[in-house]
This record gives sequence, structure tokens and C-alpha cells, in this order.
Amino acid sequence: MPDNRRPVHTVRWPLLRVLWRNPHLLRVRPALSLFFMKYMRKFRPQKVGPNIILHSHLPPLNSRAYSRLIREQLIERQDHPSHAQIGLTNNCPQRCVYCYNRDRKGAPMDTEEILGVVRDLKAMGVFWMGWTGGEPLLNRDIVRITEEAAQACAVKLFTTGSTLTRGLAHDLRSAGLFSVSVSLDHWREDVHDANRGVPGAFAAALRAIEIFRRVDGLHVGVSAVLSKDMIRQGQTEEFLAFLEGLGIHEAWLSEVKPSVQALWNDGHVIGEEDRLRLVRIQDRTNRRKGMAVNYLGHFEGREHFGCNAGRKMVYIDAFGEVSPCVFTPMTMGNVRERPLNEIVRDMTVRFPSDGSCFINKNYQMFQARSRGAIPLPRDASIDLLENAKAGAPADFFKLYNS
Repeated sequence: MPDNRRPVHTVRWPLLRVLWRNPHLLRVRPALSLFFMKYMRKFRPQKVGPNIILHSHLPPLNSRAYSRLIREQLIERQDHPSHAQIGLTNNCPQRCVYCYNRDRKGAPMDTEEILGVVRDLKAMGVFWMGWTGGEPLLNRDIVRITEEAAQACAVKLFTTGSTLTRGLAHDLRSAGLFSVSVSLDHWREDVHDANRGVPGAFAAALRAIEIFRRVDGLHVGVSAVLSKDMIRQGQTEEFLAFLEGLGIHEAWLSEVKPSVQALWNDGHVIGEEDRLRLVRIQDRTNRRKGMAVNYLGHFEGREHFGCNAGRKMVYIDAFGEVSPCVFTPMTMGNVRERPLNEIVRDMTVRFPSDGSCFINKNYQMFQARSRGAIPLPRDASIDLLENAKAGAPADFFKLYNS
């Protein structure tokens, strides 16, 4: 495998640049500002085209979307979701064993319905949107949908890379896409292809990464799902070294989530020590220049922002069902039956704030209530939420709500 690594352009004095762009930062409570400064120091902001990017789970630091984050979430403290993901289709050429959408069914939304969801989310105050699926590239109107969202939001694509063409990659960037994560779960072709259920998945991912890397101004990463065995056998750093050789900006890491019935057992779910092991790897790796490591469990750990499913995060699947996040197989309603803002308001009121991942902590409650139905219907979802135990809030929200 050739080494395609290239210099990653880090930014000098990123906080001063952000402050110059957002003088209203001075209105943020000092305790919250200090928290954010400490958090930002765990990354090296990168200059990618016109964008200054801390990591792909946040809008570029010099973007209109990031300015909205500061004003609406930190100063005005508006109680609405900041992040949303939309399933643009449930069709996919791959059959991943841990796919969080594999058991979802229904009549797929058409383009006008998806555009309506995008507009409703923007009106609600969402400033970061992620396209998922299935394989979102199979939606023929993905460029048009991206154009609509990017007028007010940072837009990220999660993709297997299947069916990608050079022309589509450039069109997506022109439409406003700021970041892409290509799915790649192992440095060995046979292991990745087995996880994805089709031969050639590894080759398709590498080809897509190379195509996206050639698009000026596009932040390119890999989205990797780490198994419990991979984490415990110390293979994460070997995998990260392989990813760095691909010349990408970011490794976006998550563990296997118990989002489907086949994974509802302790043999697949990581523990707190596993999470902290990945947190330490991220922090250690990010101290040196090069590819950023962005582990979801770092962001949603109790020492940072906690689990924001159902409160700051919302997921609308390809069939219009509204869930707290992509990993949480429940529905609080369908956008065809009730206005999206009503469903989200209902979910926000009911969903507990917690310092740890909701599905990792509560998957056994899903197991007891599913009766083979995924996602859980609304009545079963409400019953689950009424019986779920909320833990202590994350450190950020202790400050935020004090």
C-alpha cells in the first residue's frame, strides 16, 4: 500500500481567529468559554480550503454555522437541536453486520419530502447536518439536497464510497459539502469486506478516498467502526497508522453499537475502560501534527458533552421516522403524520440528559420491548423513556445549567 500522506496544514492562533470572526464570543459566560478552550486544545485546527476545522462533528470555526452555535447555544441558550442526520435512502450495496438501519422498513421519502425535512430542521435551529443511509450517494438528488442544507448549515457526508464518480464529488463540494467520511473498518481487505458483506468494499473505499482527496477544499476523513476485540487487542493504533498513510484529514472513530437485535449482548458492547482507552489514544495522537483523531466516545463522554441523543441530536430515517440519533432504534413519530417540530419538542421533553451513550447503557430495555419491531414504535419508545434511568449530566451541562 503506497504512503499517500501529505502535510496537514494546522492553524496558528486559532482561538484569536475565531474571536476575530465572532466577537460575540466575549458574551459567553467565562466558565463555558474556559471549558471550550480546554476542549479545543485537544485538537490541532486544520486549514482546509477556506475552512478552519477543529473536527467534523462541529461546523468550521470560521463559518456562519459556527457563529450560530455560539450565539444560539452558548449565549441565548436556545433549547433546540443543533445536529441532525437524515437517511437519504435505505438502499445500499453493502450488508454490514452492525448497520443501524438494516431492520428499518417503510415507504421511502421522496426528494420533496426530504427537502421539507431539511427546511424544517433549519427553521428549528439546526446548524450541522449529516447525510447517511443506506448509501446516500444512491439518492440521485443528493447535490440538490446538499445545496438546500448548506445555505445555513455545515453539511457532512457518510458514505461507503460505492458508486462515487469524480464529477459527483466535485458537484457535492460545489453545492456546499464541507466534510466527508468514507467507511473503512480495518487495514486488511479481507476483514473489511467480511464486515461489509460484499467483496470489493475495501477497494471501493480506497478509490473513493482518493477521489475525494483530489477535490480542493474538501475535508476528507474515514469513518471507522471498531469492534470490542479490536480495541482490547491493542489494534487501534496500528489501524490509525494505516489511515494516516492514506493522506486523510481525520479518523472518525466509533465502537460497534448495540443498535440491532444481533448485537444485543454484552459480548459486543464496550465498557467504560474500553472507552477511556480510546480517549487516551485520541489525546495522545492529537498532540502531534498530522491526521486528527475524532472519537465519538470522547465527544460524548461525561468529561465533555455527554450523550446528546434526543436533545441536541435528532435523526430522521429514510422513511420519515424520527429517532434520537442514528444508533437509537426507536421512533417518536413520522414526519408524514405530525409536524417535525412537534415530534422533536415531544422527544426533547422526554429524553434524559446523560453523561454516557444512551444505547450502550440501555440496549437491554430495547431487547425487552422490541418484539421483533425495529425501530420501537412510539408507544414502546415512550414506555422505555419513562423507565430509563438518567445518570449524572456531563461536565459541560453541569456548567451550562448552573
